[in-house]
Amino acid sequence: MSAENQQERPDEGLCQYLAGFVDGEGSFHVAIQRSRFTRVGLQIIPEFHVSQNRQRAEVLELIQQVLGCGYIKANHPGHPTDQSVVFVVRNRRDLVERVLPFFKQFPLRSSKQREFETFAAIVQAMEQGEHLTKEGMAHILKQAFAMNGGRYRKRLLQDDLNVLESSETVRQVSARGRRKIQSGLHSDMQRLAEMTSPPGS
Repeated sequence: MSAENQQERPDEGLCQYLAGFVDGEGSFHVAIQRSRFTRVGLQIIPEFHVSQNRQRAEVLELIQQVLGCGYIKANHPGHPTDQSVVFVVRNRRDLVERVLPFFKQFPLRSSKQREFETFAAIVQAMEQGEHLTKEGMAHILKQAFAMNGGRYRKRLLQDDLNVLESSETVRQVSARGRRKIQSGLHSDMQRLAEMTSPPGS
């Protein structure tokens, strides 16, 4: 490594400290939302969070600086007593290129490491496009519901699996006798903008 890169590289002791801090105050979360804009009827949103009292927010700023991504916001905006703040990384590219490599190099020491490993597997599966298929999404859902022992889920896994089944049925029926209208966009944006309409419209 060049002398310049060595100067920019975070101190290993600092990184170990931050990993330990995340072990206590951080979380790896996979949100699942119903969506009529996705092919399978569901949207997966992986997020990395670290919360802290506003008076000690400098540690969140340090994590943000070391990882080089994410943002800090009020944890519960408008709450009369909760003044905590939270560091959030939601951008999948940042998760893949910055968050996952950091915690692979500086692993957690508690059972939270298993949550990270499941989280990493889900993010990597999404990088391979598995969330765009019914079978891939079903596999991701089962992994996501198993995280944290499933105790944070407000609805049943089967409810979301049913959404997959119903969206597949609707898609197959809609495909019969319909044709695609291509937008003027390209690449990934073009796929998102594709619509269907009855013949002759």
